[in-house]
Amino acid sequence: MMLVAFRSHKLTGSALVALATLAGCSQPHDSAATTAADWRLLGFTKADSVNPIMGPQAAGVFQDPILQRPVWWEEKDVYNPAMVVRGDTLYMLYRAENRPGASGKVSRIGLASSADGVHFRRRPQPVLYPGNDAQKKYEWPGGVEDPRVVEGPGQRYYMTYTAYDGTLARLQVASSPDLVHWTKHGSAFSQAYGGKYVNKWSKSGAIVSRYGADGRIVAAKIKGKYWMYWGDAQIWLATSNDLIHWTPLEMAAGGKPPVTLRDQALTMPNLLVVLPTRTGKFDSNLVEPGPPAMLTPQGIRLIYNSRNVPLYGDNTLPEGTYSAAQALFDKDDPTKLVQRMDTYFIRPERPYELTGQVNQVVFLEGLAQFRGKWLLYYGTADSKIAVATRAVAP
Repeated sequence: MMLVAFRSHKLTGSALVALATLAGCSQPHDSAATTAADWRLLGFTKADSVNPIMGPQAAGVFQDPILQRPVWWEEKDVYNPAMVVRGDTLYMLYRAENRPGASGKVSRIGLASSADGVHFRRRPQPVLYPGNDAQKKYEWPGGVEDPRVVEGPGQRYYMTYTAYDGTLARLQVASSPDLVHWTKHGSAFSQAYGGKYVNKWSKSGAIVSRYGADGRIVAAKIKGKYWMYWGDAQIWLATSNDLIHWTPLEMAAGGKPPVTLRDQALTMPNLLVVLPTRTGKFDSNLVEPGPPAMLTPQGIRLIYNSRNVPLYGDNTLPEGTYSAAQALFDKDDPTKLVQRMDTYFIRPERPYELTGQVNQVVFLEGLAQFRGKWLLYYGTADSKIAVATRAVAP
């Protein structure tokens, strides 16, 4: 995630103004005014004694198949992790970047494991990276970014990730039996509507899942289909039969989008917006899914990231602040927004969150139930990884 999507790629002035017009969208009330039996997952404490728990290092050397030379693949920045629990081990799949050279900066996805959720042992080689394969035209020279991972049928793992070719971000899918060996399946939208969304800006797929007491995050079907919240200007929705091929939900004939942006690389006006930005609030400039969405008896809880522009957003937050909040969707109708927080529950405060590759950023992407705790992992200033914790309620 970057400015609107990849924050180092500048958003056009016309698109910024257009995003602000979303104020006209009606919103449900914040659940804080309802009951004590709250639907929100709150009470997280940043683990200050150990944060940041991971950062860049000049240790792993990778023989890049495209460059045909060794690369210190995680020497510059390490951030935006996905989490998987397997037995008594917690696994982290994270985005890592090399220092820019003649070929520029490239993102790759690494794998680390932990017995306590704090101290991680990294594999020396990335597990997903651009190569001389069918996806090279989508993944090079920018790389592969921002994984989210769920378990599917047959204990196979499914990753949604962003491919960046240097110009356009595309939401992609890969699968693996062991978190190490991944099969790339290409664009999540390759078979939808004749492929018309393949060459549109898309990213950040959070698949609706059940979070088990054993820590497993297993994709859940609702009305016979899998569901995925995605996007990074507004949040949209897609469905799938197999966790590989996804169909974005479009508006019904005659439907009217909440906003029309002239920059079609950033938004698709025919799509059904299920969570828009809001003028006057912390999420004024963009909204973007966080960890896999959580199916609960109360509904579908979506933790989402957001960006603020004080000119038309929250004027108490610095320009470009990334904070996070939560929304609740109907458990039988994932398109129906039931509740939404009025303010963020986590924001940049610590030095490692305020300053880095991109300042003023906490970006939530990994959530795990492990050893009696909820562990919430997030990227800090697009540079490092931190964790916040809370006890698992009885």
